[in-house]
Amino acid sequence: MIFNRLRTRSARRPTAAPATACPYAHAHPAHPAHPTHPAPAAEPGPGPTAGPAGPAGPAGLDRAADRAADHPVGRPTGHGTGSLTPHDTAPGPGGGPGGGPGGGPGGDHFTDPGAAADFVRQYHREQPAAGDPAARLRAVLDEIDRTGTYEHTPAELAYGARLAWRNAARCIGRLYWRSLVVRDLRHLASADDIATECFEHLRLATNDGRIRPVVSVFAPDRPGRPAARIVNQQLVRYAGHPGPDGGWTGDPAGAQLAARARDLGWKCGEERFEVLPLLVQERPGERPEWYELPDDSTLEVELVHPDHAWFAELGLRWYAVPAISDMTLEIGGVRYPTAPFNGWYMGTEIGARNLADGDRYDMLATVAAGLGLDTSHDRTLWRDRALVELNVAVLHSFQEAGVTMADHHTESERFLKHVAQERRLGRPTPADWSWIVPPVSGGLTPVYHRYYDPVDPALRPAFVAREPW
Repeated sequence: MIFNRLRTRSARRPTAAPATACPYAHAHPAHPAHPTHPAPAAEPGPGPTAGPAGPAGPAGLDRAADRAADHPVGRPTGHGTGSLTPHDTAPGPGGGPGGGPGGGPGGDHFTDPGAAADFVRQYHREQPAAGDPAARLRAVLDEIDRTGTYEHTPAELAYGARLAWRNAARCIGRLYWRSLVVRDLRHLASADDIATECFEHLRLATNDGRIRPVVSVFAPDRPGRPAARIVNQQLVRYAGHPGPDGGWTGDPAGAQLAARARDLGWKCGEERFEVLPLLVQERPGERPEWYELPDDSTLEVELVHPDHAWFAELGLRWYAVPAISDMTLEIGGVRYPTAPFNGWYMGTEIGARNLADGDRYDMLATVAAGLGLDTSHDRTLWRDRALVELNVAVLHSFQEAGVTMADHHTESERFLKHVAQERRLGRPTPADWSWIVPPVSGGLTPVYHRYYDPVDPALRPAFVAREPW
Protein backbone atom coordinates (compact mmCIF):
# COMPACT_ATOMS: atom_id res chain seq x y z
CA MET A 1 0.00 0.00 0.00
CA ILE A 2 1.00 3.64 -0.28
CA PHE A 3 2.29 5.06 2.98
CA ASN A 4 1.06 8.54 3.98
CA ARG A 5 3.07 10.33 6.63
CA LEU A 6 0.94 11.96 9.32
CA ARG A 7 3.38 14.64 10.40
CA THR A 8 2.77 18.12 9.03
CA ARG A 9 5.66 19.33 6.92
CA SER A 10 6.30 22.95 5.99
CA ALA A 11 7.69 24.11 2.67
CA ARG A 12 9.57 26.85 4.50
CA ARG A 13 12.44 26.57 6.96
CA PRO A 14 10.88 26.54 10.44
CA THR A 15 12.33 28.70 13.16
CA ALA A 16 14.26 26.50 15.57
CA ALA A 17 17.32 26.67 17.75
CA PRO A 18 20.34 24.73 16.50
CA ALA A 19 20.38 21.17 17.83
CA THR A 20 23.86 21.51 19.22
CA ALA A 21 23.33 18.80 21.81
CA CYS A 22 21.89 16.23 19.42
CA PRO A 23 23.33 12.84 20.47
CA TYR A 24 23.50 11.68 16.85
CA ALA A 25 25.79 14.41 15.51
CA HIS A 26 28.51 12.05 14.33
CA ALA A 27 30.27 11.83 11.00
CA HIS A 28 29.34 8.87 8.87
CA PRO A 29 32.25 6.64 7.88
CA ALA A 30 33.23 6.66 4.23
CA HIS A 31 31.42 4.19 2.02
CA PRO A 32 33.37 1.76 -0.09
CA ALA A 33 33.26 2.26 -3.82
CA HIS A 34 30.52 0.59 -5.82
CA PRO A 35 31.68 -2.97 -6.42
CA THR A 36 32.20 -4.04 -9.97
CA HIS A 37 30.91 -7.24 -11.45
CA PRO A 38 33.44 -9.54 -13.05
CA ALA A 39 33.13 -8.70 -16.70
CA PRO A 40 34.39 -11.44 -18.95
CA ALA A 41 34.79 -10.00 -22.42
CA ALA A 42 32.86 -6.84 -21.59
CA GLU A 43 33.44 -3.13 -21.02
CA PRO A 44 33.05 -2.33 -17.30
CA GLY A 45 30.53 0.36 -16.39
CA PRO A 46 27.62 1.61 -14.19
CA GLY A 47 23.83 1.84 -14.72
CA PRO A 48 20.81 3.30 -12.90
CA THR A 49 17.08 2.78 -13.19
CA ALA A 50 14.71 3.27 -16.02
CA GLY A 51 15.08 6.98 -15.85
CA PRO A 52 17.73 9.50 -16.77
CA ALA A 53 19.35 8.29 -13.79
CA GLY A 54 21.24 8.66 -13.48
CA PRO A 55 26.59 9.23 -19.72
CA ALA A 56 30.59 7.87 -26.58
CA GLY A 57 31.94 9.02 -29.17
CA PRO A 58 31.24 7.66 -32.62
CA ALA A 59 34.36 5.88 -33.78
CA GLY A 60 34.99 7.50 -37.15
CA LEU A 61 34.05 11.05 -36.27
CA ASP A 62 36.98 13.39 -35.84
CA ARG A 63 35.36 16.24 -33.94
CA ALA A 64 34.81 16.31 -30.21
CA ALA A 65 31.52 18.08 -30.93
CA ASP A 66 30.26 15.11 -32.86
CA ARG A 67 31.07 12.88 -29.93
CA ALA A 68 29.62 15.18 -27.30
CA ALA A 69 26.30 13.43 -27.07
CA ASP A 70 27.22 9.85 -26.53
CA HIS A 71 29.19 9.66 -23.24
CA PRO A 72 27.68 10.85 -19.95
CA VAL A 73 29.29 10.43 -16.59
CA GLY A 74 26.66 10.51 -13.89
CA ARG A 75 24.04 8.19 -12.59
CA PRO A 76 20.73 9.94 -13.15
CA THR A 77 18.46 7.75 -11.13
CA GLY A 78 18.42 5.13 -8.49
CA HIS A 79 20.50 4.63 -5.43
CA GLY A 80 23.33 6.99 -4.72
CA THR A 81 26.03 4.47 -3.96
CA GLY A 82 29.04 4.14 -6.20
CA SER A 83 31.75 6.45 -7.38
CA LEU A 84 31.23 9.01 -10.11
CA THR A 85 33.71 10.12 -12.72
CA PRO A 86 34.90 13.57 -11.63
CA HIS A 87 34.63 16.58 -13.87
CA ASP A 88 37.61 16.65 -16.17
CA THR A 89 38.12 20.43 -16.27
CA ALA A 90 40.14 22.21 -13.62
CA PRO A 91 38.32 25.07 -11.86
CA GLY A 92 39.32 28.63 -12.61
CA PRO A 93 40.46 31.27 -10.11
CA GLY A 94 38.07 31.87 -7.27
CA GLY A 95 37.40 28.26 -6.28
CA GLY A 96 35.29 26.92 -9.11
CA PRO A 97 33.08 27.87 -12.02
CA GLY A 98 31.88 31.02 -10.29
CA GLY A 99 35.37 32.43 -9.81
CA GLY A 100 35.19 34.71 -12.81
CA PRO A 101 36.48 34.72 -16.39
CA GLY A 102 40.00 33.76 -17.20
CA GLY A 103 40.48 30.32 -15.66
CA GLY A 104 38.27 28.02 -17.70
CA PRO A 105 38.99 25.84 -20.70
CA GLY A 106 38.23 28.78 -22.99
CA GLY A 107 41.23 30.84 -21.88
CA ASP A 108 39.89 34.39 -21.47
CA HIS A 109 36.30 33.15 -21.51
CA PHE A 110 34.26 31.77 -18.64
CA THR A 111 32.53 29.42 -21.08
CA ASP A 112 34.64 27.47 -23.59
CA PRO A 113 33.74 28.76 -27.09
CA GLY A 114 34.77 25.43 -28.61
CA ALA A 115 32.34 23.50 -26.41
CA ALA A 116 29.60 25.99 -27.24
CA ALA A 117 30.26 25.70 -30.98
CA ASP A 118 30.31 21.91 -30.82
CA PHE A 119 26.92 21.84 -29.12
CA VAL A 120 25.34 24.33 -31.54
CA ARG A 121 26.51 22.25 -34.49
CA GLN A 122 25.25 19.05 -32.95
CA TYR A 123 21.89 20.58 -32.05
CA HIS A 124 21.33 21.80 -35.62
CA ARG A 125 22.59 18.53 -37.08
CA GLU A 126 20.17 16.44 -35.02
CA GLN A 127 17.32 18.96 -35.28
CA PRO A 128 17.09 19.75 -39.00
CA ALA A 129 14.09 22.01 -38.47
CA ALA A 130 16.40 24.42 -36.62
CA GLY A 131 18.00 25.28 -39.97
CA ASP A 132 21.54 26.29 -40.79
CA PRO A 133 23.66 26.76 -37.63
CA ALA A 134 25.80 29.60 -39.01
CA ALA A 135 23.75 32.53 -37.70
CA ARG A 136 23.24 30.97 -34.29
CA LEU A 137 26.91 30.04 -34.05
CA ARG A 138 27.95 33.65 -34.77
CA ALA A 139 25.51 34.93 -32.15
CA VAL A 140 26.74 32.50 -29.49
CA LEU A 141 30.43 33.23 -30.06
CA ASP A 142 29.75 36.97 -30.07
CA GLU A 143 27.85 36.68 -26.77
CA ILE A 144 30.74 34.75 -25.24
CA ASP A 145 33.19 37.40 -26.42
CA ARG A 146 31.06 40.14 -24.85
CA THR A 147 29.97 38.50 -21.59
CA GLY A 148 32.19 35.47 -21.03
CA THR A 149 29.27 33.07 -21.50
CA TYR A 150 25.97 32.70 -23.40
CA GLU A 151 22.35 31.74 -22.84
CA HIS A 152 20.70 28.68 -24.33
CA THR A 153 17.39 29.03 -26.08
CA PRO A 154 14.58 27.04 -24.42
CA ALA A 155 14.74 24.52 -27.27
CA GLU A 156 18.51 24.13 -26.91
CA LEU A 157 18.20 23.65 -23.16
CA ALA A 158 15.50 20.98 -23.55
CA TYR A 159 17.39 19.05 -26.21
CA GLY A 160 20.69 19.37 -24.38
CA ALA A 161 19.18 17.93 -21.20
CA ARG A 162 17.76 15.00 -23.16
CA LEU A 163 21.13 14.41 -24.80
CA ALA A 164 22.72 14.33 -21.35
CA TRP A 165 20.41 11.44 -20.53
CA ARG A 166 21.10 9.73 -23.86
CA ASN A 167 24.79 10.01 -23.06
CA ALA A 168 24.46 8.49 -19.58
CA ALA A 169 26.68 5.43 -19.83
CA ARG A 170 25.61 4.21 -16.39
CA CYS A 171 21.90 4.27 -17.23
CA ILE A 172 20.06 1.19 -18.44
CA GLY A 173 16.85 3.15 -19.14
CA ARG A 174 17.97 5.35 -22.02
CA LEU A 175 15.35 4.04 -24.42
CA TYR A 176 13.09 6.81 -23.08
CA TRP A 177 15.50 9.75 -23.40
CA ARG A 178 13.20 11.69 -25.72
CA SER A 179 10.40 11.64 -23.12
CA LEU A 180 12.29 13.63 -20.48
CA VAL A 181 10.18 16.53 -19.20
CA VAL A 182 12.46 19.59 -19.03
CA ARG A 183 11.44 22.40 -16.68
CA ASP A 184 13.17 25.66 -17.60
CA LEU A 185 13.59 27.44 -14.26
CA ARG A 186 16.72 29.40 -15.10
CA HIS A 187 15.11 32.61 -13.81
CA LEU A 188 15.08 31.22 -10.25
CA ALA A 189 18.15 31.44 -8.00
CA SER A 190 16.98 31.94 -4.39
CA ALA A 191 16.89 29.08 -1.89
CA ASP A 192 13.16 29.59 -1.22
CA ASP A 193 12.28 29.45 -4.92
CA ILE A 194 14.49 26.42 -5.53
CA ALA A 195 12.97 24.51 -2.62
CA THR A 196 9.43 25.34 -3.73
CA GLU A 197 10.10 24.14 -7.27
CA CYS A 198 11.90 21.00 -6.09
CA PHE A 199 8.74 20.03 -4.22
CA GLU A 200 6.72 20.73 -7.36
CA HIS A 201 9.23 18.62 -9.31
CA LEU A 202 8.47 15.69 -7.01
CA ARG A 203 4.72 16.15 -7.45
CA LEU A 204 4.99 16.27 -11.23
CA ALA A 205 7.35 13.31 -11.35
CA THR A 206 5.17 11.25 -8.99
CA ASN A 207 2.11 11.76 -11.19
CA ASP A 208 -0.17 9.66 -8.96
CA GLY A 209 2.27 6.78 -9.18
CA ARG A 210 2.78 6.85 -12.94
CA ILE A 211 6.33 8.14 -12.61
CA ARG A 212 7.52 10.65 -15.21
CA PRO A 213 11.18 11.41 -16.00
CA VAL A 214 11.69 15.09 -15.13
CA VAL A 215 14.61 17.51 -14.89
CA SER A 216 14.30 20.97 -13.32
CA VAL A 217 17.03 23.33 -14.53
CA PHE A 218 17.76 26.34 -12.34
CA ALA A 219 20.13 29.27 -12.90
CA PRO A 220 23.57 28.41 -14.33
CA ASP A 221 26.97 29.44 -13.06
CA ARG A 222 27.96 32.78 -14.57
CA PRO A 223 31.14 34.87 -14.44
CA GLY A 224 31.54 36.05 -10.87
CA ARG A 225 28.15 34.58 -9.89
CA PRO A 226 28.19 30.93 -8.87
CA ALA A 227 24.68 29.52 -8.83
CA ALA A 228 22.93 28.09 -5.78
CA ARG A 229 23.32 24.40 -5.05
CA ILE A 230 21.26 21.66 -3.49
CA VAL A 231 23.29 19.96 -0.77
CA ASN A 232 21.29 16.70 -0.80
CA GLN A 233 22.39 13.83 -3.03
CA GLN A 234 18.74 13.10 -3.77
CA LEU A 235 15.61 15.19 -3.24
CA VAL A 236 14.21 12.34 -1.13
CA ARG A 237 16.39 10.24 1.11
CA TYR A 238 16.22 8.74 4.58
CA ALA A 239 18.25 9.86 7.58
CA GLY A 240 20.72 7.62 9.36
CA HIS A 241 21.52 7.69 13.07
CA PRO A 242 24.54 5.82 14.52
CA GLY A 243 23.86 4.00 17.77
CA PRO A 244 26.11 3.59 20.81
CA ASP A 245 26.55 -0.12 20.05
CA GLY A 246 28.01 0.56 16.59
CA GLY A 247 24.71 -0.19 14.83
CA TRP A 248 22.49 2.14 12.86
CA THR A 249 18.93 3.38 12.88
CA GLY A 250 17.85 4.30 9.39
CA ASP A 251 20.04 4.60 6.31
CA PRO A 252 23.79 5.08 6.93
CA ALA A 253 24.01 6.77 3.51
CA GLY A 254 21.93 9.62 4.93
CA ALA A 255 23.97 10.10 8.10
CA GLN A 256 26.22 12.95 6.98
CA LEU A 257 23.34 15.04 5.69
CA ALA A 258 21.30 14.29 8.81
CA ALA A 259 24.17 15.51 11.00
CA ARG A 260 24.50 18.69 8.96
CA ALA A 261 20.75 19.33 9.06
CA ARG A 262 20.73 18.88 12.83
CA ASP A 263 23.51 21.44 13.17
CA LEU A 264 21.29 23.86 11.22
CA GLY A 265 18.32 23.33 13.54
CA TRP A 266 16.48 20.31 12.16
CA LYS A 267 14.91 18.27 14.96
CA CYS A 268 16.04 14.71 14.43
CA GLY A 269 14.08 11.64 15.38
CA GLU A 270 15.08 8.02 15.66
CA GLU A 271 12.94 6.55 12.89
CA ARG A 272 14.19 3.99 10.38
CA PHE A 273 12.59 5.79 7.43
CA GLU A 274 12.76 9.47 8.34
CA VAL A 275 12.75 11.73 5.28
CA LEU A 276 15.61 14.22 5.36
CA PRO A 277 14.96 17.94 4.86
CA LEU A 278 16.07 19.68 1.69
CA LEU A 279 19.19 21.84 2.10
CA VAL A 280 19.89 24.64 -0.38
CA GLN A 281 23.01 26.81 -0.31
CA GLU A 282 22.84 30.07 -2.25
CA ARG A 283 26.47 31.17 -2.07
CA PRO A 284 29.89 29.73 -1.12
CA GLY A 285 30.55 29.99 2.60
CA GLU A 286 26.90 30.67 3.51
CA ARG A 287 24.85 28.46 5.79
CA PRO A 288 22.36 26.39 3.80
CA GLU A 289 18.65 26.99 4.25
CA TRP A 290 16.68 23.87 5.17
CA TYR A 291 13.13 22.87 4.30
CA GLU A 292 10.93 20.01 5.43
CA LEU A 293 9.42 18.14 2.49
CA PRO A 294 5.63 18.65 2.30
CA ASP A 295 3.54 15.52 2.77
CA ASP A 296 2.06 15.71 -0.72
CA SER A 297 5.50 15.79 -2.38
CA THR A 298 6.79 12.44 -1.17
CA LEU A 299 5.12 9.19 -2.12
CA GLU A 300 6.28 6.15 -0.16
CA VAL A 301 5.31 2.50 -0.58
CA GLU A 302 5.03 0.02 2.29
CA LEU A 303 6.67 -3.28 1.40
CA VAL A 304 4.81 -6.56 1.72
CA HIS A 305 5.39 -10.02 0.27
CA PRO A 306 2.83 -11.86 -1.87
CA ASP A 307 3.41 -15.17 -0.05
CA HIS A 308 4.71 -14.32 3.42
CA ALA A 309 2.46 -12.31 5.73
CA TRP A 310 5.27 -11.86 8.28
CA PHE A 311 7.20 -9.69 5.82
CA ALA A 312 4.87 -6.75 6.44
CA GLU A 313 5.85 -6.82 10.12
CA LEU A 314 9.40 -5.80 9.13
CA GLY A 315 8.05 -2.29 8.58
CA LEU A 316 10.02 -1.66 5.40
CA ARG A 317 9.11 0.99 2.86
CA TRP A 318 10.72 3.07 0.13
CA TYR A 319 10.05 6.30 -1.74
CA ALA A 320 8.74 6.32 -5.30
CA VAL A 321 10.87 8.97 -7.06
CA PRO A 322 14.68 8.64 -7.23
CA ALA A 323 15.66 12.25 -7.99
CA ILE A 324 19.42 12.93 -8.14
CA SER A 325 20.20 16.49 -7.03
CA ASP A 326 23.97 16.82 -6.56
CA MET A 327 25.22 16.68 -10.14
CA THR A 328 25.91 19.38 -12.70
CA LEU A 329 24.15 19.41 -16.05
CA GLU A 330 26.70 20.61 -18.59
CA ILE A 331 25.52 21.66 -22.05
CA GLY A 332 27.78 23.37 -24.56
CA GLY A 333 30.17 24.62 -21.90
CA VAL A 334 27.41 26.09 -19.71
CA ARG A 335 27.14 24.48 -16.27
CA TYR A 336 23.88 24.13 -14.39
CA PRO A 337 24.89 22.94 -10.88
CA THR A 338 21.26 22.84 -9.71
CA ALA A 339 19.38 20.53 -12.06
CA PRO A 340 17.67 17.70 -10.14
CA PHE A 341 16.50 14.88 -12.39
CA ASN A 342 14.73 11.56 -12.03
CA GLY A 343 13.58 8.48 -13.83
CA TRP A 344 11.83 5.60 -12.14
CA TYR A 345 13.24 2.80 -10.07
CA MET A 346 14.39 -0.59 -11.23
CA GLY A 347 13.47 -3.04 -8.48
CA THR A 348 16.99 -4.28 -7.86
CA GLU A 349 18.17 -0.82 -6.85
CA ILE A 350 15.96 -1.04 -3.79
CA GLY A 351 15.80 -4.80 -3.20
CA ALA A 352 19.40 -5.71 -4.01
CA ARG A 353 21.22 -2.55 -2.96
CA ASN A 354 19.44 -0.03 -0.72
CA LEU A 355 17.81 -2.60 1.55
CA ALA A 356 20.39 -5.37 1.15
CA ASP A 357 23.86 -3.80 1.20
CA GLY A 358 25.80 -4.24 4.42
CA ASP A 359 26.46 -0.50 4.64
CA ARG A 360 22.82 0.40 3.98
CA TYR A 361 19.75 -1.25 5.60
CA ASP A 362 21.43 -4.68 5.69
CA MET A 363 18.18 -6.70 5.74
CA LEU A 364 19.31 -10.04 4.31
CA ALA A 365 19.88 -11.82 7.64
CA THR A 366 16.51 -10.61 8.92
CA VAL A 367 14.71 -11.84 5.80
CA ALA A 368 16.57 -15.15 5.92
CA ALA A 369 15.44 -15.65 9.52
CA GLY A 370 11.85 -15.02 8.52
CA LEU A 371 12.17 -17.58 5.75
CA GLY A 372 13.67 -20.11 8.16
CA LEU A 373 16.87 -20.50 6.14
CA ASP A 374 20.02 -22.16 7.39
CA THR A 375 22.51 -19.32 7.81
CA SER A 376 25.26 -21.40 9.42
CA HIS A 377 27.49 -21.33 6.34
CA ASP A 378 27.62 -19.71 2.91
CA ARG A 379 27.09 -22.89 0.92
CA THR A 380 23.39 -22.92 1.79
CA LEU A 381 23.13 -19.80 -0.41
CA TRP A 382 20.90 -18.21 2.20
CA ARG A 383 21.87 -14.71 1.11
CA ASP A 384 20.95 -15.46 -2.48
CA ARG A 385 17.58 -16.88 -1.51
CA ALA A 386 16.79 -14.03 0.86
CA LEU A 387 17.84 -11.51 -1.79
CA VAL A 388 15.42 -12.95 -4.34
CA GLU A 389 12.50 -12.85 -1.90
CA LEU A 390 13.37 -9.29 -0.90
CA ASN A 391 13.25 -8.29 -4.56
CA VAL A 392 9.96 -10.14 -5.04
CA ALA A 393 8.50 -8.07 -2.21
CA VAL A 394 9.72 -4.79 -3.71
CA LEU A 395 8.29 -5.49 -7.18
CA HIS A 396 5.03 -6.82 -5.77
CA SER A 397 4.52 -3.87 -3.43
CA PHE A 398 5.12 -1.19 -6.04
CA GLN A 399 2.83 -2.97 -8.47
CA GLU A 400 0.05 -3.28 -5.89
CA ALA A 401 0.43 0.41 -5.01
CA GLY A 402 0.21 1.42 -8.69
CA VAL A 403 3.68 2.95 -8.70
CA THR A 404 5.92 2.62 -11.76
CA MET A 405 8.83 0.23 -11.34
CA ALA A 406 10.82 -1.84 -13.83
CA ASP A 407 12.18 -5.34 -13.31
CA HIS A 408 15.74 -6.07 -14.40
CA HIS A 409 14.82 -8.62 -17.08
CA THR A 410 12.41 -6.29 -18.91
CA GLU A 411 14.70 -3.30 -18.59
CA SER A 412 17.66 -5.28 -19.98
CA GLU A 413 15.65 -6.12 -23.09
CA ARG A 414 14.59 -2.48 -23.48
CA PHE A 415 18.19 -1.33 -23.22
CA LEU A 416 19.25 -3.59 -26.07
CA LYS A 417 16.36 -2.17 -28.09
CA HIS A 418 17.82 1.27 -27.44
CA VAL A 419 21.27 0.07 -28.53
CA ALA A 420 19.77 -1.25 -31.78
CA GLN A 421 17.90 1.99 -32.45
CA GLU A 422 21.01 4.08 -31.91
CA ARG A 423 23.01 1.82 -34.21
CA ARG A 424 20.44 2.29 -36.98
CA LEU A 425 20.91 6.06 -36.57
CA GLY A 426 24.67 5.68 -36.85
CA ARG A 427 25.35 6.46 -33.21
CA PRO A 428 27.22 4.33 -30.67
CA THR A 429 25.82 3.56 -27.23
CA PRO A 430 28.57 3.74 -24.63
CA ALA A 431 27.79 1.73 -21.56
CA ASP A 432 29.52 1.08 -18.26
CA TRP A 433 29.10 -2.68 -17.99
CA SER A 434 29.29 -2.97 -14.21
CA TRP A 435 26.30 -0.62 -13.82
CA ILE A 436 24.26 -1.83 -16.80
CA VAL A 437 24.35 -5.45 -15.62
CA PRO A 438 21.85 -5.81 -12.72
CA PRO A 439 23.04 -6.94 -9.26
CA VAL A 440 20.62 -9.89 -9.26
CA SER A 441 20.85 -12.78 -11.78
CA GLY A 442 23.12 -10.78 -14.05
CA GLY A 443 24.01 -13.79 -16.18
CA LEU A 444 20.31 -14.39 -16.90
CA THR A 445 19.91 -11.01 -18.59
CA PRO A 446 20.89 -10.26 -22.20
CA VAL A 447 22.95 -7.19 -21.22
CA TYR A 448 25.51 -9.46 -19.51
CA HIS A 449 26.69 -11.36 -22.59
CA ARG A 450 28.11 -8.63 -24.82
CA TYR A 451 30.56 -5.79 -25.27
CA TYR A 452 29.58 -2.11 -25.31
CA ASP A 453 31.02 1.02 -26.86
CA PRO A 454 33.74 2.56 -24.67
CA VAL A 455 32.93 5.44 -22.34
CA ASP A 456 34.48 8.85 -22.99
CA PRO A 457 34.24 10.93 -19.80
CA ALA A 458 34.82 14.11 -21.81
CA LEU A 459 31.66 13.65 -23.86
CA ARG A 460 29.03 16.38 -23.50
CA PRO A 461 26.21 17.18 -22.90
CA ALA A 462 26.29 15.18 -19.69
CA PHE A 463 25.36 15.02 -16.04
CA VAL A 464 28.75 15.27 -14.34
CA ALA A 465 30.06 15.17 -10.79
CA ARG A 466 29.69 18.64 -9.35
CA GLU A 467 32.84 20.55 -8.47
CA PRO A 468 33.19 21.78 -4.89
CA TRP A 469 32.76 25.48 -4.19
